[in-house]
Amino acid sequence: MSKFSLSTKNVRFVLIGLIVMVAGYILMAGGGSSDPNVFNPEIFNFRRLVISPLLVIIGIVIVILAIMKKPREDKEDREGQ
Repeated sequence: MSKFSLSTKNVRFVLIGLIVMVAGYILMAGGGSSDPNVFNPEIFNFRRLVISPLLVIIGIVIVILAIMKKPREDKEDREGQ
């Protein structure tokens, strides 16, 4: 497992990004009406139109950066080569 492509720090950032994305999707949920003949204006509030998409995009950026970031080489790794 020492040859895993992501370091533990990178894996933590991936998990943080996934948590941020899930929070965005949770904030986006709801606002519907149980009666199809009644319109609920809550579907167009600021939280669902602005905050939740921003959280999803920020989470995607965090995951991409965590995957692309090159892990640091430790002294032991450099001496072993």
